[in-house]
Amino acid sequence: EILHAANRSENITVFFINNAIYSMTGGQVAPTTLAGQKSTTTPLGRRVENEGYPMHVSELLSALEGPVYIARVGLGDAKQIVQAQRTVKHALEIQMQGLGFSLIEILSPCPTIWKLSPVNAQHWVKEEMEKIFPLGVYCDRTKDRTPRAANGPSPALKELPEILGVAGTQLTEGPEEQTISEEVDLQVRVAGFGGQGVLLLGEVLAEAGLEAGLEVSWLPSYGPEIRSGTSNCHVRVAKDSIDSPMVNNPNLLVAMNEPSLRRFASTVQSGGWIIYDGETVPEECLLPGVQVLARPFTHVADAEGDARLCNMVMLGALLECSKVLPESCVDAALKRLVRDPRWLEPDRKAMRRGRELFRESCPVH
Repeated sequence: EILHAANRSENITVFFINNAIYSMTGGQVAPTTLAGQKSTTTPLGRRVENEGYPMHVSELLSALEGPVYIARVGLGDAKQIVQAQRTVKHALEIQMQGLGFSLIEILSPCPTIWKLSPVNAQHWVKEEMEKIFPLGVYCDRTKDRTPRAANGPSPALKELPEILGVAGTQLTEGPEEQTISEEVDLQVRVAGFGGQGVLLLGEVLAEAGLEAGLEVSWLPSYGPEIRSGTSNCHVRVAKDSIDSPMVNNPNLLVAMNEPSLRRFASTVQSGGWIIYDGETVPEECLLPGVQVLARPFTHVADAEGDARLCNMVMLGALLECSKVLPESCVDAALKRLVRDPRWLEPDRKAMRRGRELFRESCPVH
C-alpha cells in the first residue's frame, strides 16, 4: 500500500523506522535486515541466496513520479539526531503546504534485540547500517509541485440520492444523532487478560458511538501471547474531532482483573470512574476524586448463564455510568459485531444486568 500511496502522492508524511529487524515481535528477519545479520529466524545470519538482499525503501519509492520528498536520516550520534529533527520538520511543512507525499527513513538503533549497549548500538548504526543504507535526500520535487486544490464542501444529505443514482430513497439524519446534544468526551481504558472479551467490549462501545453520529476511535493493545496475556484497548467517543486515539488519562477505567487495576488506577482523571471486577478495591488504588464501582462481575455473569458474559455485564455498567449512548445504538453495534446470533440475547441480558447493578450501587448518579 505504501507504493500506491506514494504513486498517488497522497498528502501524508510517512516515518519509516529502519532498525533492520522485527523487534516488537521477537526479533525476526525483516526486509531491511543486513546480509549476515542474525535474527530469531536467521540464526546463522541472513543469506542473500535464501532471504534475498536488504530492501532499499527510500531508493525504491524515489523511482516513482508521485513522491515529493524522500530522505534517509540516522540516529547514530548527536549531530545526526539534530539533522533528523530538521528533516522531520521539513517533511511536515511540505505536508502542511499540501504538496504531496513525503517519506523519512530513520536508521534507528535497537539495543535490546541487537544485544548491544545503547552506545554501541548507535555506533553500529553509523559503522554498519550506513554502509548499506547511505544517508541523504533521495527525492526533492518541492520546487516543481504546487499545493493541491482543496476539495469542495461535502454535499448536503438531501443531494446524496441523486449523486448515488438512487433518487427516491429517503435519507434522514436519524433520531439517535439528534438526541445527543450535550458535550461528549468519553475517554475509556479497558484492561484485562486476553480471552476476557476486552477488545470486543471496546469495539461495541466505539461502534455504538459511530451509530450515534459521534466521533470515535478504538485502539487495541495486547501482548504477543494474546490469550491469557495482557490485553487492553483505548476508546474515545466525542462530539468534536478526536486529536489522538491514545487514552493515557481515562475518565473511565474498566479493570477486569487486579493487575490491570493496579497498573492503570493512578491514571484515571479526577471526577472519573473505575469499574472493577472484584469485591473491593485495594486501598492504594483509591484516589481522591475518583469514584469506584467494585462488584464480582464474573460471578454475576455466571449467574446469568455464562461467565464469559462478564465483559457485557461490565459494558452495561459503563453505559449506565456514562449515560452517553442510546440503547438502540448499542444494540445496532452488537448486531454488527457479534458473529454468532445465539449470543445476541445473552449479551443483551448481560448488559441489562450491568445497568441494574450500577443503578443499585449508585442510585443518585
